[in-house]
Amino acid sequence: MTRNVSAQAPSVSTAITDPVPGFAVISGAQVQHALQGRETLIVELIEATYRLHSTGDSVNPPSYFLRFPDHPSARIIALPASIGGQTPVAGLKWISSFPHNVTAGLPRASAVLILNDHNTGYPFACLEASIISATRTAALAAAATDRLSRNRPRPTRAGFIGTGLIARYIHTFLTATGWSFDHIGVHDLSTDSTTGFRNYLQQSGTTGRITVHDTAEHLIRSSDLVVFATVASQPHVHDPSWFEHNPLVLHVSLRDLAPQILLTATNIVDDIEHCLKADTSPHLTEQLTGNRDFLHGTLDDVMTGRITLPTDRPLVFSPFGLGVLDLAVGKYVYDQAAHTGQLHTVDDFFHELRRYG
Repeated sequence: MTRNVSAQAPSVSTAITDPVPGFAVISGAQVQHALQGRETLIVELIEATYRLHSTGDSVNPPSYFLRFPDHPSARIIALPASIGGQTPVAGLKWISSFPHNVTAGLPRASAVLILNDHNTGYPFACLEASIISATRTAALAAAATDRLSRNRPRPTRAGFIGTGLIARYIHTFLTATGWSFDHIGVHDLSTDSTTGFRNYLQQSGTTGRITVHDTAEHLIRSSDLVVFATVASQPHVHDPSWFEHNPLVLHVSLRDLAPQILLTATNIVDDIEHCLKADTSPHLTEQLTGNRDFLHGTLDDVMTGRITLPTDRPLVFSPFGLGVLDLAVGKYVYDQAAHTGQLHTVDDFFHELRRYG
């Protein structure tokens, strides 16, 4: 049985003093309601959380990949994390990627996020997290686009390679934070995905010209902002000449670019240790060269002004995605649900609460 907690529901920090800890379940509809229309606020939240992480006020262990011999393209990833600050919280995102779902009409990814109390370790909420994951990815992409384009011409021609949920969220966040484009290019191996994304762009009020490209090369050469949001498991773009016009590249899907592309570019990552793992393009480049000299720095280095970005080469941002960002967005959603009286708590979820009967 579930019950609705009133608008006066205690915050996380006070809920843990309750002798019987509560456990809330937050649906995808609630998550979407809490986040929709708040793109600018979420970008600010993501930037603040990222800075907190960069100062060391977080714990973000390596992600764990669960793979399946009978489904080699599929995986489920565990991202544990803890963040400090004024309202510390810990948790785990458990997100699956099953590319073959798409052929059955299901989204590729599904996820839940568990929030744990910082003081007792008790889990106090389970949230549908595919929307949270897409939101934090898109918010970081929007923040990076702003920060990385400040000393170079503002992009006016955007191109999306991979046109699923993540691409849609990234475009939504770019638009909501003040970006507009004269031309938007679209490329995907799936005709249905391409058509769906083009329809989304038209319905979203896009005023620029929309072009569906038959090849990734044509899209890249005609875009000064390139967004990779594919399910590629290994590099499929190999020719550095495609990037001779020095575009800004959001390499969100991490495995699209061959090392020779990165070796001719300025490379920014969100977190060096996390990004150079699991055969990402930066990881493959490190294995090829035996060093990390091709990395220019992190997004935090750019945000704090510790580095200056050259403008005479392509600029590639490769974000691995940090669990602390999911935690920050999830905690925001939890607080919104509690504040509006929409927090559904499972009665008696924890049973054996006395050490001795």
